[in-house]
Amino acid sequence: MRRIGPFLVTPNPAPSWGWSTFVSLLALTGALVVAGGVFWAYGVSPFVAYRAIAEGTFLDPRALPEVVRMAIPLLLVGSGLVLAFRAQFWNIGTEGQLLAGAVAATGIALFSPLPPALLIPAMFAAGFALGALWAAVPALLRLRWGAHEVLTTLLLNYVAAYGVEWLVHGPWKGPSMMGFAYTDLFPEAAWLPLLGGTRVHWPTLVLGLGFAVFGSVLLYRTVLGFEIRVQGDNPEAARYAGIPAARTVLAVALLSGGAAGLAGVGEVAGIHHRLLSPGQVSMGYGYAGILVAWLARGNPLGTILSALLLGLVFTSGDVMQVALQMPFRVTDVFNGLILLFLVGSTPLLQMRIRWVPKAREKAWMPSS
Repeated sequence: MRRIGPFLVTPNPAPSWGWSTFVSLLALTGALVVAGGVFWAYGVSPFVAYRAIAEGTFLDPRALPEVVRMAIPLLLVGSGLVLAFRAQFWNIGTEGQLLAGAVAATGIALFSPLPPALLIPAMFAAGFALGALWAAVPALLRLRWGAHEVLTTLLLNYVAAYGVEWLVHGPWKGPSMMGFAYTDLFPEAAWLPLLGGTRVHWPTLVLGLGFAVFGSVLLYRTVLGFEIRVQGDNPEAARYAGIPAARTVLAVALLSGGAAGLAGVGEVAGIHHRLLSPGQVSMGYGYAGILVAWLARGNPLGTILSALLLGLVFTSGDVMQVALQMPFRVTDVFNGLILLFLVGSTPLLQMRIRWVPKAREKAWMPSS
């Protein structure tokens, strides 16, 4: 315990949901204030910028479907990463795992002899499998040789990206695409159905919501979930209790990679209907999913709200580009600031701060 002015700060090993929400909102507010400085540097008043963003998102009924559409891959990636982070498996490779899922779906759509009715289920199954396999490689490298997964998962992002580039410029380049680096269009049986008048591919949305619910049930209602939580909170206690670290690490790697793979399927089958270059398949959803998981503070159900928030940030990038004539990549600045403030606010979660004037400290101490 220590005193800072009229406040007493004590350890808080198990922060409440309310305190976690307050700290997250405080971090977001700080990020928005600093982002206002970025607008000012571009010669745009922060007040004008935020008003334009509000009018182009909250107050425009046409923007809501786009927010949801952007949130779909973020929800899948984020809910999978919550499981990985809870077990202290730092999967930074969901961008590559998403691309792996997109490649698997494309292979099924263009080259599979399956009947039309089975194409979409097979694409999702293949996308999950290849995304999971892409994440399993770093997990096995960690378990067998102690290679740190931050490095191995991150480097595999580049392998996946260059693999996609090779496919769309080489063996899978579509003859009907008139020289563009795309594959041919998928057959219509491999197109995901959309909500009327929008680009919201509802099967992937249902999968995302279902995965968030599944993750919550897994964490708090199953033996494996208990092992994941113990492994993440106290690895030494997990070892003492006989919890096999290899099983939990491999399980969360497969689940987080598979969820990202599903997101990749949704992008190529629901939006583009072909495989394109990596930057067109994913607008950085794999990296932004890290923000979604951090905002959720370890709760898979929390990714539903945090994915919508980040979907709003991505949609606001279009507003900034059109209404404010600012580079679209300012969205990356937003995301970076949010991550910076979220990580920086983490120590606050482990503190309990009470207003206790020095004159009342003795009276307060016995009741603590």
